[in-house]
Amino acid sequence: MSAERVEDQPNEEGGAEEEFIDPNDVYIEFAEDGDMPMDEEDEGEEGFDQGEPLGEGEGEEIVWEDNSIQHFPNHRASVFTVSAHPTAPLVASGGEDDFGYIWDYTSGDEIVKLTGHSDSVTSTAFSNDGEMIATGGMDGKVRIWRRVGKENWKTWEFLTELLGPDEVMWLKWHPKGNVLLAGSNDSTVWLWQLPSGNVMQVFAGHSGPVQCGDFTPDGKRIVTADAEGNLIFWDPRSPTPIFKLTSTDARFDVESITSLAINPSSTLAVVGGTNGGVRVVNLKKGEVVGALGGHKEGDSVESIVFVDLAGAGQVGTGGVVVTGGTDGKACIWDLSTNRLRATLEHEDAITSLLSLPSPKSYLLVSASADKTLKTWDARTGTLLREHKGHQAPVLGAALGLDGDVVVSAGDDGVCLVFHTL
Repeated sequence: MSAERVEDQPNEEGGAEEEFIDPNDVYIEFAEDGDMPMDEEDEGEEGFDQGEPLGEGEGEEIVWEDNSIQHFPNHRASVFTVSAHPTAPLVASGGEDDFGYIWDYTSGDEIVKLTGHSDSVTSTAFSNDGEMIATGGMDGKVRIWRRVGKENWKTWEFLTELLGPDEVMWLKWHPKGNVLLAGSNDSTVWLWQLPSGNVMQVFAGHSGPVQCGDFTPDGKRIVTADAEGNLIFWDPRSPTPIFKLTSTDARFDVESITSLAINPSSTLAVVGGTNGGVRVVNLKKGEVVGALGGHKEGDSVESIVFVDLAGAGQVGTGGVVVTGGTDGKACIWDLSTNRLRATLEHEDAITSLLSLPSPKSYLLVSASADKTLKTWDARTGTLLREHKGHQAPVLGAALGLDGDVVVSAGDDGVCLVFHTL
């Protein structure tokens, strides 16, 4: 497979616009193995019941605060992942019960049960246009459903099961097209074209589980990182890396990379690892340009997100990034100086960080193993609202209604919906 340059295509204004992914290009083809129609929902299965507060000593009750506005209790075990639809009030969640669900976060009503997995569903992702949903599991399956009809978002059908990964670590859709990217526990990265399900590329340059990855926001490149401390920058059309940074590089040296974020202008990547290290990488030069040291050594950096403090879609080569770790800290960094602006704190590990879209992109939501979520003003580090209701660690979160609500995934088997402010 060669990395041939795709010819420039004329755009509507008569200029030239380089096309980096052509969904019609299929680099590798596998024989179809007879995808089945959407599985029938198992009968007789009860939803998860939160039950009553547990007693703590004779005659005593634990009373917990719950300021959520909606809940979804149908998972019968830990919920690992939630993803919000780009336009409709829908969420996809996946959990330890081996099921995914699409549900309405305004009513809490189940829309469809996403079946077919034989192990925990750890990843869910809606396509950019919202017409498809992908689920990925510890069973190595990647299953795709699509919307039926154009009148509403209530009817979905099973489309196909994708071949490839050993155990799915994460799923990401291309920001502009129906192309799906997945990282696997077996050190491979897979790229498929949908709705055909054809394999477009397999990237095999990693030496350990590929724990994080994403398309650059402009859709032209891919960044992936693994448990052995390697970061690779790819052209989607080639199996050969553009560049690779490894732990043998003293400046890079990040032990087991666990989190990744790319700035809006697709020029910088920030990665964090299990040793608390954070590195800033210039994607144009393939060089480390910063080391951020705000987390305790030995505390894993679990989530990273860029925030736009101007609230107006500002993009630049610098910017502001937030890193969240198992030390319970969210550190806000100014990348133009690599200096710490503020430190936000939870009582336990931070599991997810979310930045609201413009014009409220200066707002940040953090989720934590301390059973809470918090909304912050990232400009000042001020806590604006605390979200309570879970009885166990919050394992994931997603923003809906243009950031007006946040939906959480709980280790207690429940998803909750909160007003962001």
